[in-house]
Amino acid sequence: MSIYDGLKKTFWGPTIAWKRLFTRPVTIKVPEVYREAAERYRGFHVNDWDKCSGCSTCSKICPTDAIRMVPVDITVESGKKAQRPAIDYGRCSFCAMCVDICTTGSLNMTREYIHISDDPGTFFFLPDETGIHHDIPPMGYSRDENSELLDLERVVMKELPGEERIDSFIEFVKGYSREQAIAEAARCVDCELCVEACPVNMDIPRYIESVFHDDTEEGANWIYKTNPLPSVCGRVCTHKCETVCSIGNRGKPLAIRWLKRYIMDQEKTEDVIRYASNGEVVKKACGKVAIIGAGPAGLSAAYYLSLMGYSATIFESKALAGGVMRYGIPRYRLPDEALDKDIKVIESLGVEIKCLTTVGKDVTLEEIRDEYDAVFLGTGFSKGRSTGVEGVDSEGVIMAIPLLEKIRDYLRQGDGEKPPVTDSVIVIGGGNVAMDAARSVARIQKMERNHIDVKVTSLESMEEMPADLEEILEGKEEGIKYFPSRGPKEVLLKDGKIYGLKTIACTRVFDDDGRFNPRFDESDLSTIEGTMIIEAIGQAPDYDFLPVEIKGEIQFIRGRILVNEKGQTALAWLFAGGDIVNGPDIIHGVADGHRAAIGIDEFLAGVKK
Repeated sequence: MSIYDGLKKTFWGPTIAWKRLFTRPVTIKVPEVYREAAERYRGFHVNDWDKCSGCSTCSKICPTDAIRMVPVDITVESGKKAQRPAIDYGRCSFCAMCVDICTTGSLNMTREYIHISDDPGTFFFLPDETGIHHDIPPMGYSRDENSELLDLERVVMKELPGEERIDSFIEFVKGYSREQAIAEAARCVDCELCVEACPVNMDIPRYIESVFHDDTEEGANWIYKTNPLPSVCGRVCTHKCETVCSIGNRGKPLAIRWLKRYIMDQEKTEDVIRYASNGEVVKKACGKVAIIGAGPAGLSAAYYLSLMGYSATIFESKALAGGVMRYGIPRYRLPDEALDKDIKVIESLGVEIKCLTTVGKDVTLEEIRDEYDAVFLGTGFSKGRSTGVEGVDSEGVIMAIPLLEKIRDYLRQGDGEKPPVTDSVIVIGGGNVAMDAARSVARIQKMERNHIDVKVTSLESMEEMPADLEEILEGKEEGIKYFPSRGPKEVLLKDGKIYGLKTIACTRVFDDDGRFNPRFDESDLSTIEGTMIIEAIGQAPDYDFLPVEIKGEIQFIRGRILVNEKGQTALAWLFAGGDIVNGPDIIHGVADGHRAAIGIDEFLAGVKK
């Protein structure tokens, strides 16, 4: 500081102050005069209700507790909640953390900062796109790359590359390490949108939080409250929960399925048995329930009935329990060890599984009805659907499910009949079963002949194919070729041997109402060469075991059994679930088994009153 500056602060200071006394101050007359705020000003909030999912992350992060989620009278789609954030401007510090963390980008701030009212209630405001004064104010602060609070990138799970995994049926997705799992769990914002989307309403945020705290025992306990097949679902669940994950709005959804797998892979079977039966028996009921089919629905029903105190017996026609999980899904996706672990836990509760016992052959449904108090049907889809085109009854045309079963048995036993796989294979279908068949056959070819020639043709375009995207992409990596938007016309034969499939162009799969109603261009013909054809266009139920009288008393809708919300058919003692009720989906089967167990308990309680 100079000597002059020091004098100004002492001797000349009062004189300068008197000079300022007569200077006219700059005054803004509010609200008559409006001065534009800076471009990044943090004014009042706006919220795009169409974008907003009601996830409540803004409310949870607010450091002044100024945001409250309030119910709103709107119709919302799956993955959204009918609630929106309301701001208490008596508390709001305008820090903008709510904007920075908004999972959808719906919440922003304006350059409007003046609100005068005698009514204190108007300072608690439910923002929409029009702002606090409903006049669409100029936009102010919004999130940028420097203020991003979410980790939008998924932790990638290690897996073998296509050229390596095609040599065997070993599980090629390796699972998360401890560090990876914790890092992935840290991305969760606890919005709970996934809970509603999950068919069994698993408390997903709780077991993910357990991973974050490095407590897989607690995670397994949470999982077993709602899902008795977690090692299976941790690998092959259709993970509907991930489609609504709020992180997925702007980034990659949380790897919910893989985190479930991580938890179960860390826990020993003996410990899991303890978690599954840890004082969870709801009551000591008495009664015997027969379950037909040891697939997802049947196993789930048996698990929950056992926890309720009932004696549950499963009748299974195959040599081993598991249904489609055992005989339909390839080992590289679902190893036997993972399925066996889940089944062992269920058996530990006292569930009896009678394998190699076919209802309708080894024992009749009437005999079962006489011995048991209630019956649950979970027989699944065991028959394949055929295209019905000319030549489809020729030798060398096979259904996908029987082929997959032969492959599983061959790999399990290591001897016996080899699966009938030729040098060049055509798979008809665009779903997961078609992809499982194609990828399994490709592995057999590579292992036995050191080459791959598998072609997949479907009515759907590549974008429309119903198979999981990861299956389609993995198939490409493994050398499978795709012929989309083609419909089968004729199996081509020469001297009784298949040499190809004549196809026509499919111009539309679904009509304007979303119904399956394909159209074809008969003039657009092409031939796909191959010496074996696998049909994988869908599965159908087998009701041969049902007596004619029972078939006449229960109701069917498009081949599926009609049940009420508790899985009960028109016959009070007969319940059903899984594929034969809701179509093929493992997690839906688990949900059906749980609901039916509750329904059976209510039915038997009513009978014994």
